[in-house]
Amino acid sequence: MKLAIIGLGRMGFNMAKRLLQGGHAVVVFNRSADKVTLLEKEGAIGAASLADVATLLEPTRIVWLMLPAGRIIDDHIDELGRLLTRGDIIIDGGNSDYHDDLRRSEKLAPLGIHYLDAGVSGGIWGLKIGYCTMIGGEKSIYSHVEPIIRTLAPEQGYLYCGGSGAGHFVKMVHNGIEYALMEAYGEGFQILKASAYGQDLDLTAVASLWNHGSVIRSWLLELLADALAADPQLDGISGYVEDSGEARWTVKEAIDSGVAADVMAAALFKRFNSRQKDVFANKVIAALRNQFGGHAVERAGEDRRQDGSGAGTVRPARAGKAK
Repeated sequence: MKLAIIGLGRMGFNMAKRLLQGGHAVVVFNRSADKVTLLEKEGAIGAASLADVATLLEPTRIVWLMLPAGRIIDDHIDELGRLLTRGDIIIDGGNSDYHDDLRRSEKLAPLGIHYLDAGVSGGIWGLKIGYCTMIGGEKSIYSHVEPIIRTLAPEQGYLYCGGSGAGHFVKMVHNGIEYALMEAYGEGFQILKASAYGQDLDLTAVASLWNHGSVIRSWLLELLADALAADPQLDGISGYVEDSGEARWTVKEAIDSGVAADVMAAALFKRFNSRQKDVFANKVIAALRNQFGGHAVERAGEDRRQDGSGAGTVRPARAGKAK
């Protein structure tokens, strides 16, 4: 089939390559032209603008967006709405909020332009392994583009999930689970490292071991073993952890649905905590412990010992007033 990929970031670029390798004709467009040039060398058709994209495709046109969630997608859809014709198809493969899918689908309907939402998982490994894909929208339109999705996905790695928004909804929950899994691994390995056995334990070997027959084996654990093999203490990595937004939406959905999602919420909040230094809330807690129990506090700028005890901690005169 012939389609356009707009947005050649970490995933969009490799998705275009996988489609080319699968025998599809791919028009590519990106804000910076260097990636377009690279894909042209591999057989892609380069476009210089969205208008160019529309010209290079024949009806029924298929345009797959791989852009950051938010206003940039709406801007592209608005422009494409003026360039495409009745029967053409727009697929949003980014990490969009499913509520946006409902709005966009309704907006395009009077123009006769079909809209599918595609939740795509696979990251930088998708080129080799394939992209697990969750699709929402009109089923007949899904069936029309299924050969494209089949090429992108590994065997049994794609699913029609339902009407508009369903694909991104399922991907949203998928990412909420992902947050919780990563947090559990992170906490577990921190406990191992901080224990009395931590100095002698080979954490790379532990991660590898658990992937052979253990009930907690997973691809994430394989990736952790690779990361630890390259940097056993992870000294080259900051503890700052970003979030893409989907876990926030998952937790909000849990609140709206009255579902207890304790672990996902905690994993999300831990990411917020990772970005802060000398958190004021923690200062409040330390001050309160000091006031009611005389517990030692650390002064700003003092280091904390590895075993968790205070370095250069002090107690005020009121320390004896514990209750």
